[in-house]
Amino acid sequence: MFKRILIANRGECAIRVIRACNELGIESVAVYSEPDSHALHVKKADKAILIGPDPVKSYLNIHRIVDIALKAKCDAIHPGYGFLSENAEFAQAVLDAGITYIGPSPYAIENMGSKTNARTAMLAAGVPCIPGTEASLTGVEEAVATAQNMGYPVMLKASAGGGGRGIRRCDSDAEVVENYTLTTNEALTAFGNGDLFMEKCIVEPRHIEFQILADSHGNCVHLFERDCSIQRRNQKLIEIAPSNYISDELRSKMGDVAVKAAQAVGYVNAGTVEFLVDKNHDFFFMEMNTRLQVEHTITEAITGVDIVAQQISIAAGEKLPFKQEDLSFKGHAIEFRINAEDPQNNFYPTPGRITRYFSPGGPGIRVDGCVSAGYSIPPHYDSMCAKLTIWAPDWEHAVMRSQRALKEYDIRGVKTTLPFYRHIAASEVFMGGQFDTGFLENYPELLDYKPYDARENIAAAVAVAIAAHAGL
Repeated sequence: MFKRILIANRGECAIRVIRACNELGIESVAVYSEPDSHALHVKKADKAILIGPDPVKSYLNIHRIVDIALKAKCDAIHPGYGFLSENAEFAQAVLDAGITYIGPSPYAIENMGSKTNARTAMLAAGVPCIPGTEASLTGVEEAVATAQNMGYPVMLKASAGGGGRGIRRCDSDAEVVENYTLTTNEALTAFGNGDLFMEKCIVEPRHIEFQILADSHGNCVHLFERDCSIQRRNQKLIEIAPSNYISDELRSKMGDVAVKAAQAVGYVNAGTVEFLVDKNHDFFFMEMNTRLQVEHTITEAITGVDIVAQQISIAAGEKLPFKQEDLSFKGHAIEFRINAEDPQNNFYPTPGRITRYFSPGGPGIRVDGCVSAGYSIPPHYDSMCAKLTIWAPDWEHAVMRSQRALKEYDIRGVKTTLPFYRHIAASEVFMGGQFDTGFLENYPELLDYKPYDARENIAAAVAVAIAAHAGL
């Protein structure tokens, strides 16, 4: 087992890996940019090293990260999620330095990171894929001709995309023309690669993904599925495990295909195979994420498997301690991504200083976060500041427990998604448990909630202070 691991990430993600290291008796080394000098992951790690002044570029500096790992005598690097976590060049640089990379091979990252390469590999392996182009589009003219032949609606997608970015639906020739340049520019900005491909749009699908673990000894299993259909702008907000939509028979079939997909590219470590499931319960491969997922917590909640600890053990050359027949799940879990955003203003980011922070507790409650009272949420990073994971023996109990926990959770000073989630969790449509990717568009009334009013809190605080002073 490793003695010292460098975490090439920040915030909640870095803290999650630090916790796993602590439980495995491994020293943790954090890196941080100057704006993150007071961040919680810096305080939690056994050692923290300044990586650079720039808030974002510092975490993308491959050579600096590897150099720090060498000087700190780290024998492994964990990339977390985001930043360099799906960068084949980074993985190769780590290996070339004689350090273990806690993740899949550079080959797997590069192959599955390209959506067109991934489609080709999956089709060759007999994995059902969404009808679409086999290679990147050469220009807008080809895009229009392809869409006409395929039939509308279609999806323009970035070949190197991920995280819900670089995706646009088109319902006409005019929209293909308009969106082609927009999507190309977005892809260039987000991924440094403007190549696009096209897929047939699956209308009102469920976004269902399977968690994979594979070791270097030929063993590969899935840890069942997560339903990630509740999204905004193709980015996940609320995830549940297991899905309420698929049957046990379909679950088994999709799980087998997910394992087959991973084995087809010689995958090792943790990964996620993502599918779209249509109204007829037919499923199609969408992409494979070659890293730890934000929403891994709900899989841990229903299976009892520590996915991050398994990542580390696999990278150390150990065999998986279980086979597929040993795995089962219990109950239901829900994850709410607590973002510093204003849902009533198109989910616009709301960085700023947190003036009050109180997290929920009690049975079945897990909070993974990186903020506290007095912390200033910087504007440079993803807006997620915490994750609330709920587990209960069944779906109805999980929803009721979510309502209770969301009421307890209190973050003040910045607008967050908390009041929005309280409104969703209390709704009949959420209790119904049937979601597709158009959930928020189909129920716009869910955005009609009363936002937190800072003046009410101030008035209440003043009343309490006056009463206390008066000895009441």
